[in-house]
Amino acid sequence: MLIGELAGAAGLPSQTIRFYERRGLLPEPERGANGYRTYDESTLTRLNFIHSAQAAGLSLAEIGSIIDLRDDGNVPCTHVASLIDSKLADVRARIRTLDVLEAELEKVIARSHRLDPADCTDADICHILV
Repeated sequence: MLIGELAGAAGLPSQTIRFYERRGLLPEPERGANGYRTYDESTLTRLNFIHSAQAAGLSLAEIGSIIDLRDDGNVPCTHVASLIDSKLADVRARIRTLDVLEAELEKVIARSHRLDPADCTDADICHILV
């Protein structure tokens, strides 16, 4: 299939496919006699994998490391599990940080309801955030 057909099947712009090729996430495509890129179903499978991996929070570099393992003939499942475990730990840490921020914002909002704007001086800039 041509790049436009692949893009349509994958639900991606052609530019994204070219970008993935430049990043090494997709193999160099075959070229037809006319010089056009031609792709087979394995490229669509790889695009679907990239999409699923991104949805799981993996970066393109991490996805590339998985693809490299597979392309070298290794089963990347242990590596993938490790990456996903790390992502989950990161998400949990961000949630804790956001919980702290949420509590602080609630205090600031409560403070803002108790303050009178007329009491705010030029030196304070804004006495809600003092």
